[in-house]
Amino acid sequence: MSWTPPEPVQLDNLLQKVTFDANGLIAAIAQDEQKNVLMLAWMNKEALKETLMTGRVCYYSRSRKKLWRKGETSGQEQTLLAAALDCDGDALLMTVHQKGVACHTGRKSCFYQQITPEGLRPNAEVITDPAILYGGN
Repeated sequence: MSWTPPEPVQLDNLLQKVTFDANGLIAAIAQDEQKNVLMLAWMNKEALKETLMTGRVCYYSRSRKKLWRKGETSGQEQTLLAAALDCDGDALLMTVHQKGVACHTGRKSCFYQQITPEGLRPNAEVITDPAILYGGN
């Protein structure tokens, strides 16, 4: 499976159907080919358009207030395989090929903290040392 970008007129039509929130953002969920949820991040219109046109996943960093191309500093890139908009147009589900790990903690998925009666328990081990991913940052 590989991503084929929509034709420009179709992309414009699609972007008009997206319901961005008051901050101009849409929730974007990334899952791998086996349907394991990797992460949730945010996209603005520019990030969504870039992702759909290039097939390389791009998010919007709310803390840095700029585009964030997944893997640009860590090398842990995401390549878009498929995308679906929910019924309200306010959430995006992407199937991606994840190079390496998705989580900045070095785990495969950001959803590694199991909620239990005793509190949070990690349910996944660190695969890659974050210091190696980000050069100690």
